[in-house]
Amino acid sequence: MSSGAIFVWELIGTAVLILLGAGVVANTVLKNSLGNSGGWLLINFGWGFAVFAGASIAAPSGAHLNPAVTLGLATAGKLDWALVPVYFGAQLLGAFIGAVLCWLAYKLQFDTHDDPGGTLGIFSTGPTVDNKFWNTVTEVIGTFVLVLWILLSPSAKAAAEGVPQFGNSALGYAAVMFVVVGIGASLGGPTGYAINPARDLGPRIAYALLPIKGKGGANWGYSWVPVVGPLIGAVLAGLLSLALA
Repeated sequence: MSSGAIFVWELIGTAVLILLGAGVVANTVLKNSLGNSGGWLLINFGWGFAVFAGASIAAPSGAHLNPAVTLGLATAGKLDWALVPVYFGAQLLGAFIGAVLCWLAYKLQFDTHDDPGGTLGIFSTGPTVDNKFWNTVTEVIGTFVLVLWILLSPSAKAAAEGVPQFGNSALGYAAVMFVVVGIGASLGGPTGYAINPARDLGPRIAYALLPIKGKGGANWGYSWVPVVGPLIGAVLAGLLSLALA
């Protein structure tokens, strides 16, 4: 597959991932939404289904949707390093677009929300207890689990392009969905489980630029944690898969 085609499929898939993922958080957080106060498990399952939808759409490109997945595959020797920037660029732009689409869908709810300064969490993650080192450790562990599963799952097979494919892609991506739900339910409490640098950084940039009345800051001082942590976790998972090969 050409790098241009990879870029398009990854962009679309990641945009859908963020549209639905940020959408379920908006649905539970914003006051004038039918899902208001839906709770943590609704968010977990919403993000899981968002992964399923985005990955199913982006199947032609291998459905990475996540720079950590891309880096883990490259580290494990399952992806040409020359394609890594293509995936990264598409994922970041797609995440930005998905966040903007989420805001458009909930525009009236953002306008009438009683705590506009607290809306950053709809777009990006943040710690419940702020300690950058331990927050990073949490993101490393969560991402390690995700990428290691992708690399070692018996249902994941290397395709001709060197990207993971599943025998039945719909069932395979459903399995990834359950892994994401499990990570969120088990490890998501401390930091909101970004486990995806593009998922956090793209929407954070969008939040900083969107005209949300009364919004707070984008918390740039924390923004490196959900980028660096997942990338470290991905490299560790890739190295372990090589050791086990």
